[in-house]
Amino acid sequence: MTFLSGFSVRSSKRDEWIDISGEVSAAVAASGVTEGICVVFVPHTTAAVTVNENADPDVPRDLGFALGAISPDRREFRHGEGNSAAHVKTSIVGPSITLIVSGGALLLGRWQGIWFNEYDGPRLRNVHLRVLGD
Repeated sequence: MTFLSGFSVRSSKRDEWIDISGEVSAAVAASGVTEGICVVFVPHTTAAVTVNENADPDVPRDLGFALGAISPDRREFRHGEGNSAAHVKTSIVGPSITLIVSGGALLLGRWQGIWFNEYDGPRLRNVHLRVLGD
């Protein structure tokens, strides 16, 4: 069985981390798949998706700070839109994740959540999901 879904995310600023765990979990539940995988894909070059802690709000702030230190805005960047740092961060984090579905739900650790990472907002973005299994 294959189930395709998606939703939009509206960011309000650059370097924003948005918890999308609820939306992805709801799509998995709606799919009817009890055992399989869920692929989450972000079709943007200045936004990404990752799994990390969602219990302490300082964790995404700290991760955003660290990524900003790795790829700050620099005068030397030549890309005309002025968002090269966002492109670098997206390449580091990546456009997709693959998650295990077990018992009809995402198999995440106690502290794990799914984060949409906006590096060039504010914008309206898309998230695509494919749930495969059973």
